[in-house]
Amino acid sequence: MSITDVPVPDGKAGPYGVTAGPDGAMWFTGVHGGSIGRLGPDGSFASYPLAHADGGPTVITAGPDDGALWFTEYQGHRIGRITTDGELRTHPLPEAGPYGITAGPDGAMWFTEMNTDRIGRIAADGSITHFALPVAPGAFPSAIAAGPGGDRLWFTLNQANAIGSITPDGHAEIHPLPTPAAGPVGLAAGPDGAMWFVEIMAGQIGRIDATGRIDEFELPDRAARPHALTVGADGAMWFTEWGANRVGRIALDGSRIDSYDLPSPASEPHGIALGPDGTLWVAMETGSLVGVRAEADL
Repeated sequence: MSITDVPVPDGKAGPYGVTAGPDGAMWFTGVHGGSIGRLGPDGSFASYPLAHADGGPTVITAGPDDGALWFTEYQGHRIGRITTDGELRTHPLPEAGPYGITAGPDGAMWFTEMNTDRIGRIAADGSITHFALPVAPGAFPSAIAAGPGGDRLWFTLNQANAIGSITPDGHAEIHPLPTPAAGPVGLAAGPDGAMWFVEIMAGQIGRIDATGRIDEFELPDRAARPHALTVGADGAMWFTEWGANRVGRIALDGSRIDSYDLPSPASEPHGIALGPDGTLWVAMETGSLVGVRAEADL
């Protein structure tokens, strides 16, 4: 296991979300500084300030085929787009509180609206459609990701204790979790055809397949507060342990769970993403990006 700590020049910006860009760089949000950052393949950094420093940019992801990155501003109620040369534009979403965002199977970007219990869709021309969810108020839709089948998107309902799915035409289904008050947050498509998610309050990793069957796997440290996850180059699911300053790995059958300490105590690891060279990058809210390379025999 190789772990490399790369301090961000403006560490106070608070790296939160991270993703691989179409230019071979890693892009990340500065949740406290109101900026979008870029870590190039050569180790160079660039920072792009947003128009509003208090917007709270959170999740960032690559667009479908537009050569740009898309991000949410949870506190500023905006969806943003940045090209690889730094050109920015934003779209207002009054009081919506957007958090998760992903490229959909229909060529549009899809996002969650925490404050309004809706799923949003923004087309290439900037037009926005909202889909109300069949949930009680305060469900807190959080992360969202396209499913492996290409027919729907999946999302977590943090306060409703459920996983949801929605088709491109807006039909939503809700799947309650077996564990009460589990607090699902991050989720991602796995290489096994299922969606994987974390339960921040229960200290568990979950899996839901296309039929709606849910499996839950207890972490060795139930107080680790898992936050985000992604598939690694080794085909396993990797996740951040926000409350324990670690990154974790779970085999697809749940038979093995490992955790690895990250540099700097209390560094608050949030987002995690796979880079083009097989390195996993973790966004540390206290001021750095950490690269994790797993050994082949894990």
